[in-house]
Amino acid sequence: MCGIVGYIGRRDVAPLLLEGLQRLEYRGYDSAGIVVTSPKAAGLKMVKAKGRVRDLEAKVPKRFAGTTGIAHTRWATHGAPSDHNAHPHMSADNKVAVVHNGIIDNASELRKKLEADGVEFLSETDTEVLTHLIARSQAETLEEKVRQSLRLIEGTYGIAVMHADFPDRIVAARNGSPVVLGIGEKEMFVASDIAALVTHTRQIVTLDDGEMATLKADDFRTYTTEGTRTTAEPTTVEWEAASYDMGGHDTYMHKEIHEQPEAVDRVLRGRIDDRFSTVHLGGLNLDAREARAVRRVKILGCGTSYHAGMIGAQMIEELARIPADAEPASEFRYRNAVVDPDTLYVAVSQSGETYDVLAAVQELKRKGARVLGIVNVVGSAIAREADGGMYVHAGPEVCVVSTKCFTNTTVAFALLALHLGRTRDLSVRDGKRIIAGLRRLPGQISEILEQEEEIRKLAEQYAEARSMLFIGRVRGYPVAREASLKLKEVSYIHAEAYPASELKHGPLALIEPALPTVAIVPNDDLLEKNRAALEEIKARSGRILAVAHQEQEKADETIVVPKNEDELDPILMGIPLQLLAYHTALALGRDIDKPRNLAKSVTVE
Repeated sequence: MCGIVGYIGRRDVAPLLLEGLQRLEYRGYDSAGIVVTSPKAAGLKMVKAKGRVRDLEAKVPKRFAGTTGIAHTRWATHGAPSDHNAHPHMSADNKVAVVHNGIIDNASELRKKLEADGVEFLSETDTEVLTHLIARSQAETLEEKVRQSLRLIEGTYGIAVMHADFPDRIVAARNGSPVVLGIGEKEMFVASDIAALVTHTRQIVTLDDGEMATLKADDFRTYTTEGTRTTAEPTTVEWEAASYDMGGHDTYMHKEIHEQPEAVDRVLRGRIDDRFSTVHLGGLNLDAREARAVRRVKILGCGTSYHAGMIGAQMIEELARIPADAEPASEFRYRNAVVDPDTLYVAVSQSGETYDVLAAVQELKRKGARVLGIVNVVGSAIAREADGGMYVHAGPEVCVVSTKCFTNTTVAFALLALHLGRTRDLSVRDGKRIIAGLRRLPGQISEILEQEEEIRKLAEQYAEARSMLFIGRVRGYPVAREASLKLKEVSYIHAEAYPASELKHGPLALIEPALPTVAIVPNDDLLEKNRAALEEIKARSGRILAVAHQEQEKADETIVVPKNEDELDPILMGIPLQLLAYHTALALGRDIDKPRNLAKSVTVE
């Protein structure tokens, strides 16, 4: 979602901040702004603009010097996209500037009180409330002004604050929305995402919820919102600035689809144990006795992560014979679910910061549950909150639409399922079979990617559709769900996924030549059942695109994918449908890396 970048040091700050904002564009936003100052400046200087970072850059005057500054890309929550609703927000005396990610739940109540005291608001945002609270505080230090104001706030925030009377510092704070510090040589950075920092430093400090930081050019310190000092040691991030470049591709989505063979190899590397036909997953912090005591697995995620969890639940049931299911974290956290001490909970999030998933983890931990995290970002909030887990090692994923991280997450679930299965009753023979299948995945993904030109031609035909139906049965149904989501996200074509077995219970009423159906047809024990569904659609003059292991007679077109083990086939069958969504969107001229209304990391409810 919204992006924060801040800098304090000796360099000219505006170019640094604009570069940082450009690296955060993938998160999704509708407006941007920047505030700068310096120890010798007379106050704060601000520029804001609706639209892209390039629109902001065009408005920044040539003489806009400063050595301290904060900047922001906004994704609208309170108030429509506009210049005046863009961040940063400035106090009436032009002394306080605030950038904020998150939502202040009691903003309306606080706004009424401030207006009754004569405060005039210039925006419709919740953030401006915080700006005025800080400006009106009578505390002597900026840290205390921010601390007092945050005590009045209910909701989530990741903030960075500047004050004209304290030009030597930036104060940051976090509660539910990520804030990372970048530690440089006589310069410091603050951001909502390490993507904004890796060009300048790989030494990172991640704030915890309820933690604040003061950054000066040559020092930083962290402390709680109650004022107690905390000990924060910088860690070195693995990702380099080059990881965020397009690498010769026209879009990040295209690059990331094609990175999947290498990414899958990375998640497997060093984890396979041929001697015992299992895998090494020391980060789970789950010994054999504890693993055998698990009676159920509950997987929680949102969007693509939820679909990966659906595939994961099936693999865990098949390989480990443990009852498992997946549920949207956004629903789970509100239904007062029964938390069973014999259930292993698995939280899934690409960023490791997805608010609904993080809130579910915190509620589970409060109730004494054991929680594992499957995330991509090292040191993220879910990784720190969970009892153990796995990193999926997909590398930076810049496109809002997830591809390689989804695939790596499904592979991570295969590793978890194999580990649990071999701890219990999965035979050595089956363990070897699954390991052999896992090792084939990178090469088979490469085979699928070689079909891109044929898939592009199909996509140009299907781009004319106003709606599409995706169907699959058992293993194929989560693939259909994810493929449907991909098409919606990036092309804006309406799409719906249904279990193939449910066609006759209602959706057959929709079938007509103008509604294409994409059918997932693996060559497994349900092959004939799936073919029967194709017969039903064809009998009603429906057009069918099959994704299968062999040509399907009843389909108008078939994308043939390599066969792996039955349990692992879903990992491969989604790959061509990523390309289908991509090339459909390309044919329609969509903004592929930044689809409308969407954000990469959803850190608000």
